[in-house]
Amino acid sequence: MFKVRSTEYAVRTDGGFTLFEVLVSLSILSIALVVILQLFSANMRNIGKSDEYVKATIKAESIMREILDGKLEEGSFSKTTEDGYEIDVTINSIENKKMKNLPLKLLEVELKIKWPDGIKERRITLNTMKVVKRSI
Repeated sequence: MFKVRSTEYAVRTDGGFTLFEVLVSLSILSIALVVILQLFSANMRNIGKSDEYVKATIKAESIMREILDGKLEEGSFSKTTEDGYEIDVTINSIENKKMKNLPLKLLEVELKIKWPDGIKERRITLNTMKVVKRSI
């Protein structure tokens, strides 16, 4: 005799997972894990860069304080520190018609600090002004 095949799928009642379901869930889990690890490593790189910026800013502020505490004269100079920072300082007088008759003059101090970061060069610029006595 002939057997008639049913076109309906048999419903399993044993409650386990098929191999296909396990493989799909493992692949989804591995993709999510890779994305999380990439985000974590990008954050670690950014933390390292921000640390370099903080160190450079502290160095630049220290040098700016030394410059402002000393005698200021118009001009510019450059130097390289022992820890690899290149410093460029420019001091300019700002002339104003209102200040022409005063015994004071306004000086603008610009400090640029640069340091290598792999292929790139990072930099920070600090600007300030100081009122000094005009030399007669």
